[in-house]
Amino acid sequence: MQDFIQWTLETIRSERYMSWMEEKRVEWTPLLASRLKFLLDSKAFIVICDDEREWFENYLLRNINRTKSERPFLPFFSLRSLYPAFDSVETNEQKQLLKDMLSLAFPNGYIFFYIGKSIDKRANLAKTDENSYMWLFDEQAQNSFTLSSSDENLDIKLLNLYKLFDKSIDAVLFAKVML
Repeated sequence: MQDFIQWTLETIRSERYMSWMEEKRVEWTPLLASRLKFLLDSKAFIVICDDEREWFENYLLRNINRTKSERPFLPFFSLRSLYPAFDSVETNEQKQLLKDMLSLAFPNGYIFFYIGKSIDKRANLAKTDENSYMWLFDEQAQNSFTLSSSDENLDIKLLNLYKLFDKSIDAVLFAKVML
């Protein structure tokens, strides 16, 4: 069984278009390792994206449990699907009611997985939860991996990150790495 940090470095180096990620792996690896432990503990990942990244939310959810995979289906869900009126949630009381609903729906627990701009109102729900996992644009925050929204290769980088995320899940589930 290989160390997760070393495995991540080797995986980044083996991918043709991931050289940009090599220096950011120090930020990426410990955060991802801590969040993958939640997955191993059967917690659901509630995916939230800003409007500009709605395409990525659909991509992630379509591919994370593809039928050709050899792993079991994983608990990844879109908040847009679970609660279509999510954009109308504004007060702290409404946010707490939403969290109560999610706690009832996911008795093993859940974490928010947010991808998008830090200034989007959807980010606030994830930012206020200490266990969230975020790919934030233009801001460094606790439990987040930071990207720049002005990066002309942002969409490609998101797809690369998804690929690394997906491979990391496989490595953990099939005991190829030690967290």
